[in-house]
This record gives sequence, C-alpha cells and structure tokens, in this order.
Amino acid sequence: MIRSAAVPPGPRGAPLVGSALDLRRDVLGTYERARRMYGDVVRFMAGPPGVRATLYAVFHPDAVRRVLAGEADGYRKDNRFYEELRWALGDGLLNSQDERWLRQRRFIQPLFTRRRIAGYAQSMADEANDLASRWRPRAAAGDPVDLHAEMSRLTLRVVGRLLFGADVERALPIVAGAFPILGEYARGRAFSPARVPRDWPTPSNRRAARAQRAVYGVCDELIAERRAAPNGGDDLLTLLVEARDNGEQLDDAEIRDQVLIFLLAGHDTTALALTFALHLLGRHPDAQRRLRGEVDDVLGARTPTAEDFEALAYTSMVLKEAMRLYPPAWGLGRRTAAGDRIGGCDIPPGSDVAVSAWVTHRHPDFWDDPERFDPERFAPEREAARHRHAYFPFGAGPRACIGQYFSMLEAVIALAVIVQHYEVASLTERVPLAPRITLHPAAPVPCRLTARRR
Repeated sequence: MIRSAAVPPGPRGAPLVGSALDLRRDVLGTYERARRMYGDVVRFMAGPPGVRATLYAVFHPDAVRRVLAGEADGYRKDNRFYEELRWALGDGLLNSQDERWLRQRRFIQPLFTRRRIAGYAQSMADEANDLASRWRPRAAAGDPVDLHAEMSRLTLRVVGRLLFGADVERALPIVAGAFPILGEYARGRAFSPARVPRDWPTPSNRRAARAQRAVYGVCDELIAERRAAPNGGDDLLTLLVEARDNGEQLDDAEIRDQVLIFLLAGHDTTALALTFALHLLGRHPDAQRRLRGEVDDVLGARTPTAEDFEALAYTSMVLKEAMRLYPPAWGLGRRTAAGDRIGGCDIPPGSDVAVSAWVTHRHPDFWDDPERFDPERFAPEREAARHRHAYFPFGAGPRACIGQYFSMLEAVIALAVIVQHYEVASLTERVPLAPRITLHPAAPVPCRLTARRR
C-alpha cells in the first residue's frame, strides 16, 4: 500500500482548459519549462471541466527506469494513444500486452538476431548506393534535396524490400500513401478531449477508413499468396508465415499486425535519425570531416558490410548524438493501474504517466551544455559512466525496441555510403519540429550536396 506523499506540483494553466493549449501548441517546450520550474515529477491538468484529464510527466532517469524497466509490469499500454494506434495499425508487438505480447515475442525474436539482421546488410547498402546514384544530377546542378523526404523514401524501401521481397513495388505505394493519414488520425484522436465515433461519416473518419482498407488489403493479399504458394524466400513476410512455436503458428491477422508495426517502426524512426544526423553534420563541418576520415580509413571505396559496424565507431556516435538531440520517440506514455510513488510524489491508481526522451536527453544533471552537438558524449568510456536511463531513444526495459540493432546497422551503412559520395551542407540553421507519433520536421530539411572525387 502506498503511503501518503506529496502531490506533484505543476502549472495551473488557463482557467477553462488548464494546460491543454500549451501541450497542443508546444508540448516539447511545455515539458522543458515544467521541468525547470517544478522539477522531475510534474502534474498537468488538461481539458475543460467534466472531461479534464490529468497527466503525470516524469523526467529523471531514475523515474524512466522505474516506469519502463524496474516496475514495467505495473505500467501498461492502456491509454488512449495505444487504443487509437491499435485501431489504425493493429495489435502488433509495439501495442500488444500480456499473453498476446509474450506469444508474439516468442515468434518474432528469432527473426531479429544479430546474425540474421547482418544478412540484410547488402540490401541496405544497395538501396543507399541507389540513392547516391539518383542524387548525382541534383548535386551537379546545385539543386538542394529535402533530407527528410529522401531518408523516408530510403528507409521505407529498405524495410519494404526486407518485408515483401519481390513484391516491394506492389506494396510500397499503398503504404506510403496510407501511413501518414493513419498516424495523424490516431494521434489527433488520442489527444482530443472529445472523440467523434469512428462510424460517423466525417471527412477525417472516411479518409482514415479508406487508408486502413488499402493497407490492410495489400497485406492480406500478400499473406494469402504466401500461404497458398510458399516461395521458400527469406523475406520477413515469408518467415512470419512459416514461423512455428511448439507447433503453433501466427494467424493472418497477427501476421498483418506485425507487418504494419514493422513498417511503421522500421522506417520512420531510422529516417528521422538519418535526417537529423545529416542536418547536424551539414552544420558542423569538423564533425563531418572526422566522420568522412573514418569512413575512408575503414572502407576506402568499397561498400560497407555488417562486419564494418564496430569499426565505424564515430559514425555510430554521430547517430547517437543526433538521436539525443532529436529523439524520434520523443515521448512515451503508460498507465499505472495500482498507482506508484516517484520522486517522493504520489501517482494515483489509474493515472497516465509520460516519460520524455526530449527532456531527459537534455537534463542538465546528466548532460553538460545539453543543446550542443557533441558526438564525443558517446565515446565508450563516457557512455559507461552515464546513468543507463539518461538516454533511451529505443525505449528501455522489456518493451525496448526489438529492432534496435536493425535500425543502427541500417543507419550506419546509409550514413557511410552518403559521406563516401557527398559532402553535405545544411541550408537552414534550425529545423522546426512537429512532435507527432514521432518527432518529425515541420518543414523540409534542405541541404546542398557536393560530389566527392573518388
């Protein structure tokens, strides 16, 4: 039983809506100001009387550890965000809980061993080299490229190719059109004080239903084809269809749910890491020169492989620092069924609790000059000395991202290939941000490319 403790402090907000407008207009800035003013446990009240919601945001790495790792069983994905995401993209490994999650994990874990993922390195490198070739006319003409659009296209092709094999061209146009609609629909409904029933014929509901039918349809068709005529391939869709655990297999809906989550998590977060890493390199020529020197020393003119991953240490450090400053998963939410005590404050039963990598990655007790781009923060000795949960771009605890190595290998290979071919110059000083499901740029991220002589 939790004994009485302090009620967490927090902003009063506006008389009628509390902090709702602040959280909607600038959630990142609102969280940062709250930590500075009130500390590491902050209570937000949002919404009009009668439908007012309470959110507890926790920012200290000890609290992150408690919510995501130490007491993870007591913090569930029962909040409105995960409810909406389940409707949009199914109940796959990201969203599922309890026995369903354990069952899925048993089937999927063998597909994400380091050895198996290393076998995808050639496809990752092929797509990155195709991108470098496609950029040549634009570099020669001095035309800028939008880093976010280009990295999103690259990583979607990589994960689509690994999921669908020869059917990638059939599936990707549908996925590329449907995912932004479904993601924004889920996010908007999750944070709306009053949700319109999904069966009402509003433009938003109808648009989301069309997108869901399209992406569900292509997945179901491809799964049915694999069932009817196994092709003996090694794409992930075939492996999911063929996966067995003590004689059991995943049903078609479970496979579709996993495919949709892999598509979301497997391309969007990696694309964002690459976007911001390249933008930051384009603003910091010394770091770019050092990275290029490492790539030249390790690779020369050859294509990177999985065996080069450990040797490309500074390349990994640049990506980690980019994800510190711009964490793709900027905020994670849970609901505590039984309540808890964090930082000397009571969190009542049934409360929504948020952790924010955006804030914790800037916590001044753990990061010197936190707004400065400094890949050396991730030198091995400095990483070892830091609080384990001061940095969590892939989550933490039992629900940490199963594809962490996949993402890092893909990003290291792509970044190495790009700097082999080009020097990058960013054309904007700051990137406006749109914290959606993930941390997107709110505008294009332009850069100019200069082809290297090789």
